[in-house]
Amino acid sequence: MPTYPHIERYHADKQRFIEFGGSDQEQSIRRAFAVCLDSYCREHREKLALVDELEARLHNRPDGTVKDSLRMDRGHWEAKDTHDDLDSEIQNKFNRGYPQDNILFEDSQTAVLFQNREQAMRVDMSRSGDLHRLIRAFLDYELPQIEEFRQAQQQFKADLPAVIGNLREAVESAEASNPDYRAAAAGFLALCQQTISPAVSAGDVREMLLQHILTQDIFLRVFAEDQFHRENNVARRLDALEQTFFTGDLRRNAVDRLRFYYGAIGRAADEIADYAEKQQFLKAIYEDFYKAYNPAAADRLGVVYTPNEIVDFIIRGADYLLQKHFGRNLADDNVQILDPATGTGTFVTNLIKYLPEDRLEHKYRNEIHANEVAILPYYIANLNIEYTYREKTGRYLEFPNLCFVDTLDNMDWQQAGATGGAVQRQGTMNLGGLSEENWIRVQEQNEKTISVIIGNPPYNATQNYWNDFNPNRAYPQIDQRIRETYARSSTARNLHKQYDMYKRFIRWAADRLADEGIIAFITNRAYLDTRQDDGFRQIAAKEFTDLYIVDLGSDVRRNPKISGTTHNVFGIQTGVAIGFFVREKYKLGHCGIHYTRREDSELATATLDYLRKASFEAVSFSDIAPDKKGNWLNQSETNFDELLPLSSKDNKTLGDFQKSPGLFDLSCPGVVTARDEWVYDFTAANVNRKARFFSRVYNQFLDDSNESFDPVIKWSRNLRRHFQSGRRIVFNENKAVSCLFRPYVSKWYFAASVMSNDFTGHYVEMFGSNLDRQNTVIFVKGPTAEYFSVLSTDKIIDFKCGFTGNGGTFCLPLYRYTAEGERISNITEWGIRLINEHYRKEWGKDFDGIYPDTGITAEHIFA
Repeated sequence: MPTYPHIERYHADKQRFIEFGGSDQEQSIRRAFAVCLDSYCREHREKLALVDELEARLHNRPDGTVKDSLRMDRGHWEAKDTHDDLDSEIQNKFNRGYPQDNILFEDSQTAVLFQNREQAMRVDMSRSGDLHRLIRAFLDYELPQIEEFRQAQQQFKADLPAVIGNLREAVESAEASNPDYRAAAAGFLALCQQTISPAVSAGDVREMLLQHILTQDIFLRVFAEDQFHRENNVARRLDALEQTFFTGDLRRNAVDRLRFYYGAIGRAADEIADYAEKQQFLKAIYEDFYKAYNPAAADRLGVVYTPNEIVDFIIRGADYLLQKHFGRNLADDNVQILDPATGTGTFVTNLIKYLPEDRLEHKYRNEIHANEVAILPYYIANLNIEYTYREKTGRYLEFPNLCFVDTLDNMDWQQAGATGGAVQRQGTMNLGGLSEENWIRVQEQNEKTISVIIGNPPYNATQNYWNDFNPNRAYPQIDQRIRETYARSSTARNLHKQYDMYKRFIRWAADRLADEGIIAFITNRAYLDTRQDDGFRQIAAKEFTDLYIVDLGSDVRRNPKISGTTHNVFGIQTGVAIGFFVREKYKLGHCGIHYTRREDSELATATLDYLRKASFEAVSFSDIAPDKKGNWLNQSETNFDELLPLSSKDNKTLGDFQKSPGLFDLSCPGVVTARDEWVYDFTAANVNRKARFFSRVYNQFLDDSNESFDPVIKWSRNLRRHFQSGRRIVFNENKAVSCLFRPYVSKWYFAASVMSNDFTGHYVEMFGSNLDRQNTVIFVKGPTAEYFSVLSTDKIIDFKCGFTGNGGTFCLPLYRYTAEGERISNITEWGIRLINEHYRKEWGKDFDGIYPDTGITAEHIFA
């Protein structure tokens, strides 16, 4: 017999509310059904959400509105009192103009569903199966405008490549034959290189122009207002560039295939009466558009938006900590606030809503600042900010402090008189402007002493999918600051993640912040406890005086029992934390670390609900005293530093042994292939067949100078470098060797250095030039693994053999082979001497009785 846990919980909650509240009236018990309905929404395939009392058309406010991921209405719910005449109440609501396309009425005894202006279902709510079917029918119903919009989305994704192709042809034609366009584009490029980054290219300018052309209609359809495009300084400059060639029939014909999409957007926006919801709709449209238009850039720039609950919590927290540590608040004079990666402007719009109206105009004109580097979100941010201000004050006022600039390239604040926080360095960038107005904005921001830096930096850490060839770009000055601070103080060997976008923005913000102020960012949580971030933790404790960490957990890679889509507030697998970094000039040298954590098992909806309601003052923080290694979490007291280093490569981490050669001379990670499916198989014949095909395809690409990097074979960064250097793959079936793929599971491995990895040279040293010499290898989990294990083998070892999570597999062979083929011991003379001295002292005369001639040998030690 089927069970309906959400409905059973509803009945139990309703009864509990009646017993404890002493009333069965609507206001007392409707929350029970809201929880039930929201539970169904969370599990729905369309990722629906129940939102309280949103303003519907004709200014009516049903008790709840079901929204989809695009913030479009899917249906409404209205609770009525048990003692009322339900049918009369329904008619009364319809007379007042309540929507009748998909609305559920209930009085805790009877539920009635209207769809398309007709009663579709009426059920007794005590009958769980009937109520379950009614709720499912309510949530599954697709309004005509939703269906139209989804069709438009699909058509948009199908048509956009052709439209973009037409636009690019039009631009290329203008570049070739239109002198007005060439002159305007050259001037625009020069100014972009000054303001945004010296790395901006003519291709980047072309992309800005295409995005400008494609998105104008979206803004006009959603907001029915063209003032933004008439008055915004960057939009004006791009419009002038567009007008040099893209007018009349050429413009109409180029984008004609998207008219259906634009029209569907406009009709969907007309259904949204609540302004905040309209903003959310525009953000969702932007995300949808950008991922279809340029998925690689969407990944690199981190096109994902911060839930309002998090934004508001960060704003409230920053305000509270300003008052606690400095006796000031966000609304006070001379508290300069900066969002360095504003995206679509959510932090600034929510700040406008938060600030008292009598202080708002001054702050808006003079003390709230935001930067954005991508043209599409820059447009939306400007629009959102200006419309939010108008919504709150009743009058339009241009936002004068949004800069079109790459924050991480903007180092000229050091020369503009800003105090700059921890360090002062010479910047090299000569800021110009996309227009004189933008240039002035950037210069004025650089002259400010910034007290509060808030936001959500781009989330993309490193390029994990090299088939996309979409790595983050370098920022020489910021990366140098990271080398001087976080990297220099770290004991980890692998430091590449110190240069991810989160660390870059924190490093930039720490340098940009005034002597007294606050940074409030939401980022991943890796810096709290990973080995590679020990240097970051130590430097943060030196540069700030208080750190308040709200650890939202939900790291799916560490806890596979949870799901990113249901437990993580961003719907991702990486754990998340909100960090407040407080600097008080006269207290530097002692840092208080205050920590609180949400449970991994908590659903994302519950976490967001907590953040929405939480008063920062009421948050219960635990104080952390770092251990001597700079650990904040997972601390332990051991004598690990007194142990012998296994390898000279470990010496950086082992205190007194830093200058020792280590016990093993050669150590290396297991084989990293980057393409297991191509170079491993259970038979030599199969792996040779795959390798022969791979080499033939690769060499053909090389002969044809074909740089399409078609995924017919698996490309990687290393393989692409070989390709660019003209290195061929010479197929040799003798390259297939037996390898330990997983514990107790052998496979054949095609050991060609171009195809496989960067570490084949280490294995030549372990197993000889043909990889067929005898050896014994101890392999352990890598130094960052969560737990220890050890095995031994006489084969080559795959990197994931010992452990498939953090750390990989670390190999320690008994012997090494010279280039001439001579076998020598891999145990160092230093290690043999030290061990013999220790045990001779420990055992006295007994030592010579056990090892009378040779003492303890390399073989003894290894065994």
